[in-house]
Amino acid sequence: MTHIDFAHPYFGAFMMFILSFTIFGTALFLSRFISRKIARLNTEKLKTTIYECGVEVTKQPNKISTQFYLVALLFILFDVEIIFMFPWAINFKTLGWFGFIEMLMFLLILAIGFLYAWKKGALQWHSIR
Repeated sequence: MTHIDFAHPYFGAFMMFILSFTIFGTALFLSRFISRKIARLNTEKLKTTIYECGVEVTKQPNKISTQFYLVALLFILFDVEIIFMFPWAINFKTLGWFGFIEMLMFLLILAIGFLYAWKKGALQWHSIR
């Protein structure tokens, strides 16, 4: 096992993959390096100046509440619940009582999670300030 089998049917595809991965990584590194060297970094005054008209721009700190992320996570969780319900509804007759009890248990677990999130205040909309 000291030799490389160049006759393997996928050897060429593997080498093309490695070559393209290496070229892409090198090009990405070089473009990032070159752009950082030639970029002007003193444009902060230009960004905050008034263009033709309008109020003077004041810099505000970015305050993004974690509430947005929590609401999005809960939305995805309860949206995925519907994805599991469609196949169950289509095969309801073939699953019988076992499928019905299983879906009731699934909904019970989701309801417990929903009530927990509700009691913790995850569903109340808070102000950013």
